[in-house]
Amino acid sequence: MSSPDRQTDPAGLRPAATGRPPRLRSSRLSPRDVLSLGAVGLRARRARVVLSALGIAIGIATMVAVVGLSLSSKSDLMARLDRLGTNLLTVEAGKDSLGQEVKLPKSAVAMVERIGPVQHATATADVDARIRRSDVVPEERAAGVTAQAARTDLLTALNAEVARGTWLNRVNERLPVTVLGSIAAQRLGVTRPGEMITINDEHVVVVGILRPVELVPTLDRVAMIGFPAAEKYFRFDGHPSMIFERSPDVTVEDVRAVLARTVSPGAESSVKVSRPSDALAAKAATDKGLTSLMLGLGAVALLVGGVGVANTMVVSVLERRQEIGLRRAIGATKGAIRLQFLTESLLLSALGGATGAVLGAAATAGFALTQGWTAVVPTWSMAVGFAATLLIGVLAGLYPAVRASRLHPTVALNAT
Repeated sequence: MSSPDRQTDPAGLRPAATGRPPRLRSSRLSPRDVLSLGAVGLRARRARVVLSALGIAIGIATMVAVVGLSLSSKSDLMARLDRLGTNLLTVEAGKDSLGQEVKLPKSAVAMVERIGPVQHATATADVDARIRRSDVVPEERAAGVTAQAARTDLLTALNAEVARGTWLNRVNERLPVTVLGSIAAQRLGVTRPGEMITINDEHVVVVGILRPVELVPTLDRVAMIGFPAAEKYFRFDGHPSMIFERSPDVTVEDVRAVLARTVSPGAESSVKVSRPSDALAAKAATDKGLTSLMLGLGAVALLVGGVGVANTMVVSVLERRQEIGLRRAIGATKGAIRLQFLTESLLLSALGGATGAVLGAAATAGFALTQGWTAVVPTWSMAVGFAATLLIGVLAGLYPAVRASRLHPTVALNAT
């Protein structure tokens, strides 16, 4: 006899338990299955996927490139400042309270050199002279080049270099010879040392051409002659117009505080003391503001790309209602449907983000190479950009995923 609490199935093969029927366990999709389902819609609509991912890619590429180019430019600027030095100060003659031009004393360089921390001091001076390529050029056709007297130690103080030829020395500073700035040489059509130009009515030999002087770009447009030659041939009175001074970095501000009253005692307001490297530092600050603007534009492009992804996902839900209904009919839960479409949106955004990060890094490297910079593409910018695309993917796919999960199986299967 069988036990009272057990029954035999109709075939009599195995006992059947009495009581409540066994509960069905819902199966869960593995991460691999989730990714596979999410990629189905992308593979089926490749052209639409490419266009949607392109919007995300443009936004991320813009942001990565802007950050990379900004840091590459700043790195190059800091290297230039380190090379040129930030400890150069200049003293320039100005005007007094009556508007009259002030002349620095002839002994101004020696006065500056007596300041304790000063390591080097030199000077240039404006020379009233007309410069022409030759004496057959009419005097009214100026070349836009001015003449200045320069001391032989000027290049050392400015960390400047001669591109071709030689600089002024103790011998030729007394002769009618000149060294041209880079732009002055171009304007006069001088390509090599040994050629002659005309200063006033004096034939002057070009003995050198300078490289661009980054700290004092005004020197790129002048023809420089020695102080003794300027006094002998061009009636120069010997008063310097600008003094250049270098001292240790830690003492720059202290020296700056006393420079004006050292070279012009009692009338320090009539001279101007400046630090040429401040102009390069200001350029870095300007670049920072431009970087912020470009990052904002990149963020707008990313937002537009996110809207494109959302639109793509909404259309995808509408086109795949029968597929959604069929999956619901065979047991897919609302959560599984939401996860499928949310994964699809994330994959679409991730595709655009990865492409954009690569394009941004490539654009940074290419542009930096053309400028002679060291390319700097920080890893954090690519990571932040990719994280932003994932966030955009979640936000863009959330509404379509919820909408897909709420479709009733019967209504979805009957959709045309």
